[in-house]
Amino acid sequence: MVARSLLDTLREVCGEERDCIAVLERISRLADDSEPTVRAELMEQVPHIALFCQENRPSIPYAFSKYLLPIVVRYLADQNNQVRKTSQAALLALLEQELIERLDVETKVCPVLIDLTAPDSNDDVKTEAVAIMCKMAPMVGKDITERLILPRFCEMCCDCRMFHVRKVCAANFGDICSVVGQQATEEMLLPRFFQLCSDNVWGVRKACAECFMAVSCATCQEIRRTKLSALFINLISDPSRWVRQAAFQSLGPFISTFANPSSSGQCFKDESKSSEDKDRIRDDGVVQEEQSRPEDAPSDLSAPHSSARLDGTLEGCAAETPGDSAGDMRVPADSSLLCTLSSESPQEAASDAESGKKHDNNSKSASRPDVGTSSPEPTPLDQEMFNSFHFWRTPLPQIDLDKELQQDPGERPSPERTGDAPAAPVPGSPSITMATRKELEEMIENLEPHMDDPDVKAQVEVLSAALRASTLDAHDEAGGAEQRSELQDDAVGAGGELPNCSISEDTSEPLVIAAEENMEATPDYIHGGADVGPGGGGGFSSDEERRPKVQDVVPQALLDQYLSMTDPSRAQTVDTEIAKHCAYSLPGVALTLGRQNWHCLRETYETLASDMQWKVRRTLAFSIHELAVILGDQLTAADLVPIFNGFLKDLDEVRIGVLKHLHDFLKLLHIDKRREYLYQLQEFLVTDNSRNWRFRAELAEQLILLLELYSPRDVYDYLRPIALNLCADKVSSVRWISYKLVSEMVKKLHMATPPTFGVELINELVENFGRCPKWSGRQAFVFVCQTVIEDDCLPMDQFAVHLMPHLLTLANDRVPNVRVLLAKTLRQTLLEKEYFLASASCHQEAVEQTIMALQMDRDSDVKYFASIHPSSTKLSEDAMSTASSTY
Repeated sequence: MVARSLLDTLREVCGEERDCIAVLERISRLADDSEPTVRAELMEQVPHIALFCQENRPSIPYAFSKYLLPIVVRYLADQNNQVRKTSQAALLALLEQELIERLDVETKVCPVLIDLTAPDSNDDVKTEAVAIMCKMAPMVGKDITERLILPRFCEMCCDCRMFHVRKVCAANFGDICSVVGQQATEEMLLPRFFQLCSDNVWGVRKACAECFMAVSCATCQEIRRTKLSALFINLISDPSRWVRQAAFQSLGPFISTFANPSSSGQCFKDESKSSEDKDRIRDDGVVQEEQSRPEDAPSDLSAPHSSARLDGTLEGCAAETPGDSAGDMRVPADSSLLCTLSSESPQEAASDAESGKKHDNNSKSASRPDVGTSSPEPTPLDQEMFNSFHFWRTPLPQIDLDKELQQDPGERPSPERTGDAPAAPVPGSPSITMATRKELEEMIENLEPHMDDPDVKAQVEVLSAALRASTLDAHDEAGGAEQRSELQDDAVGAGGELPNCSISEDTSEPLVIAAEENMEATPDYIHGGADVGPGGGGGFSSDEERRPKVQDVVPQALLDQYLSMTDPSRAQTVDTEIAKHCAYSLPGVALTLGRQNWHCLRETYETLASDMQWKVRRTLAFSIHELAVILGDQLTAADLVPIFNGFLKDLDEVRIGVLKHLHDFLKLLHIDKRREYLYQLQEFLVTDNSRNWRFRAELAEQLILLLELYSPRDVYDYLRPIALNLCADKVSSVRWISYKLVSEMVKKLHMATPPTFGVELINELVENFGRCPKWSGRQAFVFVCQTVIEDDCLPMDQFAVHLMPHLLTLANDRVPNVRVLLAKTLRQTLLEKEYFLASASCHQEAVEQTIMALQMDRDSDVKYFASIHPSSTKLSEDAMSTASSTY
């Protein structure tokens, strides 16, 4: 009891410093009490006493530091568990409220915690002390944490005897990383984190998986991609189901840490983007980001470098297809395709496997100096060549290589076999090379004035590289027939994949695309051979489903694991709720990958949208509007609208997610597509459970926002019937929002030109509510009028003409509740308007006569509200209390 009354005692004697000191000294004596409950009760009072000391610091300076803090620190090692717990809570509360001086933290708190975590310390005390150190790190800041806490924390991560200590360290690892920053994390903490992730206790590994995102945020992109990704894959494939479960839950958040802040800005309307600062949307829906990273663009495509890469290409192509190719690549002439390069595609890798031509890894990296190679550099690895600038283009079409493999190596396909395409000239022909170079030089010269545009700059780089490749071709021709012969033999079946820039007979645009294809052929894993002409299934495939699910934003292994979360076997072997976790983090993953990589997630999203668990679909329904912003209008219309339509017909638990963000989603759609949903809004009035009034209340809220998206005609034809229906709802909360909806509708329709729809709506309100045979309808009419006045939805002169005469007639209503609300509306709302205060018009006279009549009413409540001027002047307490008591 004495411990509980300490604060009250201090308040009584706060005027006398000597008395305050005497009470504080008694606290020191209480701290030595042998009864644990006394000590625990004292600790519960310490934060309140400390706050009192802070407020009265002039009277009792240093009181907390001298009398209270030593007790708190001493109790951290108390033998009684309850006392230790209360002291730990008190210490964290004091730190959170900044009641402990920084000097005291360094000299009195941290040394004690470090002593408690010594190797010879009690096991329970050590574990609790580590937890306190981790929790206080964000409160004390980077400097103290790095100097005093971090070294001991690193030691505790390697505590071989106590796995509980290691588990606490793992659980708080992310907090420590976020406090000390990137450098300390990478130099000191990451090695410990790797050890914890491979700990022999599954609980430690599970704690690591749960904090993985926080650790990733404290590292650089390179370490995140090269080290942490492989580490996370190990956790996902952990033998323990609980570790795998935690890892899969953290997978989406971890992927989101790969987002590039410079390219995460979204612009929804594709056609409104300028060439300087916004993404360019290609005809096939792929986004080419303007602000490409330095490593995304080829900085130097010199002839020696090109030839070095070409060398590996020739070797790979010669081993794959011995057949030669004739004819140019026939593709739609689209300038957006001219500045993209290709890289490895799983389609092509699959083609490799089907044709049975699996190359040895060593042969890929081996260079052939006798084939047009002017540089001793080895062929770059596939990973080095792979980047987003090279990859993002419409994929090459699937080519059946079986027929080509059966051809004689020396056989050359006839023009008939190649779809009437002209025969390809021999690579290295001087006349063709001269013409090619001339064409390319003219194009480069025409594009150079527009180099400020990044797309044009990239296009010029491609053309320049093609020009250098043709120059290399001519150099090879002059170098000798033997070398050229060997080059041609290796190029058999390469289908123009050599630097072959033949001139098309129809137009010069296919020439540029052919040059682009030459540059695309430089990686040694691109297929050669096979004609792609009008008769050979040529052109780029427009089938988005065939696009490979690969990208270069995050490590592909992470994305593959994320996509596998929808596999039914995962629910059995990992977590029954794994699909929900996948759905929850999908918008973050989509934002990280960017809309240009949406094809990687499309199938997964469709699978989740049709999941048997309504919780999964509900999660998607609540976030579909955010995903629409990420994807842009084209992809939204193509991929999200059908799923959105399905959610509209789903269970109420799913529909509510769509309804809560109905305005957010519909405003992103084209006006024609948006109007299609006018016919479906009526369906929201029907719910699985008629008692689900919150559903109708949310509908009313959304309709208020939707007014701005539709024309007055559409509002009158489609939204008006729903609003009037909601005004007569059985639940008062729905009606309150509906009154606001109707008043906003009156405002919008009245401001339209001409205001015909507004007048018709007012007439309908008068007919359906003002003259309603039920008193509740007449009361609703008064509420609507009150809302119209309060929100200035109509000019007062228009209100006086269209609504006020019908409002005043209710002064003779036979139901007192209607007259009570009328009296409050006239007295508290209408007469406060300047129009009725300043003008001596007939309208003012009619209002005053009505109020006088109400003051003489036989009902006492009507007299009260008509006679006085209560303080409440809004549609709130009195109005709602009256209405709620009468429904």
